[in-house]
Amino acid sequence: MADLTDRLGETAARNTLAVNPLFGIRAGDLGAAAQALAGAVVVQPAKAARHWAAYAKEIGRVAVGMSTLEVDPKDKRFSDPAWQSNPLHRRLLQAHAATAAGLARYIDASSLDARDKARAHLAASIYADAIAPSNTWLNPTALKRAIDTGGQSLVKGLKNLVHDLRHNHGLPSSVDKSGFQIGRNLCLSPGSVVFRNEVLELIQYQPTVAKVYSRPLVMCPPQVNKFYAVDLSPEKSLVRFVMSQGLQMFVVSWRNPTAAQRDWNMSTYVQALDEAVDVARQISRSPDVNLWGACSGGMTAAAYLGWLAATGQKKVASVVSPVCMLDTSRASDSTMGLLASERSLRALEAAVRRKGVVDGCDLARVFAWLRPNDLIWNYWVNNYLLGNNPPSFDILYWNSDTTRLPAAFHADLLNVFRDSPFTKPGKLEVLGQPIDMARVKVDAYVVAGTTDHITPWKACFETARIYGPRSKFILANTGHVQSMLNPPGAAKSCFAAANVGDHDPDSWAASAVRHEGSWWPHWMAWMRVRSGQRVAAPAKLGSRKHRAGVAAPGEYVMAP
Repeated sequence: MADLTDRLGETAARNTLAVNPLFGIRAGDLGAAAQALAGAVVVQPAKAARHWAAYAKEIGRVAVGMSTLEVDPKDKRFSDPAWQSNPLHRRLLQAHAATAAGLARYIDASSLDARDKARAHLAASIYADAIAPSNTWLNPTALKRAIDTGGQSLVKGLKNLVHDLRHNHGLPSSVDKSGFQIGRNLCLSPGSVVFRNEVLELIQYQPTVAKVYSRPLVMCPPQVNKFYAVDLSPEKSLVRFVMSQGLQMFVVSWRNPTAAQRDWNMSTYVQALDEAVDVARQISRSPDVNLWGACSGGMTAAAYLGWLAATGQKKVASVVSPVCMLDTSRASDSTMGLLASERSLRALEAAVRRKGVVDGCDLARVFAWLRPNDLIWNYWVNNYLLGNNPPSFDILYWNSDTTRLPAAFHADLLNVFRDSPFTKPGKLEVLGQPIDMARVKVDAYVVAGTTDHITPWKACFETARIYGPRSKFILANTGHVQSMLNPPGAAKSCFAAANVGDHDPDSWAASAVRHEGSWWPHWMAWMRVRSGQRVAAPAKLGSRKHRAGVAAPGEYVMAP
């Protein structure tokens, strides 16, 4: 039982919706993957028949106990010894392995083009995950649990199922929300809202050391989730770590829009960010700031930097850009990029325009089916077959606390996805100014994760190249959110670091220096050089012009 709980915790951090830059796909796009699989059968029926015969022969060997098929020993769905020791369970396991392997072999041998092959493999993997015997009442762990509890696990599992059918759109709940509350055990770093406009609140955090660096850090979070991923529990809070290092810190908290804000676009967010930067400059008495922008927040930050360059303003000294993909021509490296097509993007844009917003809950449901083993079937087994409560992890609570995107901003993001305008001078306009990223002259620190399936690391590498050859690129051995939330002391953490220079991703990886542990201290060493002189920490937050208001984390983050 503890092993399953640990596994759910690991997948929680690895497979959040997080700050997804591809802005959702339609449920029908999953059908396109299935059509690619079916198309392989229709186009080459003779080849399909031969593969079917080979599959039937293997199933026959499974039935008589002669099969030698094995599953990956790292597949924790089948970690119960009964899957090997019990003849029935071993046959179920081998039949499942034969089905998955047979589908994969057939797709590989088909005449589909590379994109349709990849789509077909996705459809086949979703199907194979769905029919896994571990998802049924024949799961030996579930059977033992039912016997040990006198059937009470079955009753509790049925109650959980009914609850989710009524309250969670039929998907198994991924988190027990009862154990979390913003301001009680999340978002505890002390600070105050020092500025609010229609689009954002700006939070200034209370210094925790006597002397601070004069140039502040302004954090621009993604719009698709709330900002407090950087301030979860105290032991993993990025905010607390930054404050302990003597940086002055301001964090943007975006307002959660409704259909009334359907016309907010990229320029709206850039204008609001500019106002926030000006407030941070005024309060800290610094002529410029360092800017953090993660994922879609990194796109907003890049658009802002491009606008500053276009208008000749120097308000930002350096940029930190974790898990951000500015060159969206590399988006096909990701699962969602694989499914998106021009037709599907047009249909999605039209649907969002009619509704006024993209609902984060809708994004989460589609996204779950792209990673069903981690985001659906794990919880199916835990909640329904074993009769457990959903797990209680802060990162899962944050992930379920979704936001909406205004239709106009969503359309701008789709255009970024289609056209990759950050790589094409003049293709993107912000506040009436054509953007050319070659004119942006700031130091950059770009972070990516080796196992990130949302913003693949090679695509993030191109972000560093866009900011110039002196950009520092960091490759952590983690997934999407873990690449950001990587506090010192995290188990098995390591990263590679080097300037991008004139390398391609592979040559950079071959020459970069490997470091053990979290990248946060490495980043702090980089930041200290770019954060100005040490000065006395302010005695109170805000200024005469921008007085400290409500306590952090503010009011916008509380809005549903």
